[in-house]
Amino acid sequence: MTKGIVEVSADLYRYILDVSDREPEVLARLREETAGLRWSAMQISRDQGQFMGLIAGLMGAKSYLEIGTFTGYSALALALAVPDLRLTCCDISKEWTDIGRRHWEAAGVAERITLHLGPALETLETLRSIGERFDLCFIDADKTNGVAYYEAAMALVRPGGLIALDNVLWGGSVIDEDDRSEDTLAIRALNRHVKQDSRVVISLVPIGDGLTLAVKR
Repeated sequence: MTKGIVEVSADLYRYILDVSDREPEVLARLREETAGLRWSAMQISRDQGQFMGLIAGLMGAKSYLEIGTFTGYSALALALAVPDLRLTCCDISKEWTDIGRRHWEAAGVAERITLHLGPALETLETLRSIGERFDLCFIDADKTNGVAYYEAAMALVRPGGLIALDNVLWGGSVIDEDDRSEDTLAIRALNRHVKQDSRVVISLVPIGDGLTLAVKR
């Protein structure tokens, strides 16, 4: 019996992808285009996209809220995984999301995706004020507003719904006592906040850069 987490070497990760990856060609094209961008590291990994699609399908999710869309890989992964899923995406960059739009259209899912450009907290408050509710929310935006995004998501996700928080391991920096950067401190604070929140049931999955799943009671 293995105790703890198996260390995933580069070779083992290649094996994982070899025996489990089913990335559609349209998703691969988006991933490859994003890889040429300066901020390409912000894109989730292909195995994480596939995992999130699996979770959304198991939930029978009909509505999905995304806070931080970048070039649209995660949104496209879920739209392809759940054919009747309605997606609401929040981002501040037209440049990045225009890349996503092209690939959403090529995949034939653009009509199911509503994109809001602007500060996410303002968009989330508007969604709350008009009574929107979601089955699933993915938070992958700026880290300093992590707790605020989480609390906004709690007001928008239905009971029994899921909030997924990305980058909760931050490349391992969360355990580096010498790392006092603003983003690292914010992620530590978010992790503590979610751990102590009795309104949710949680599990931290060591996929990608760390993904916390929080089911709202």
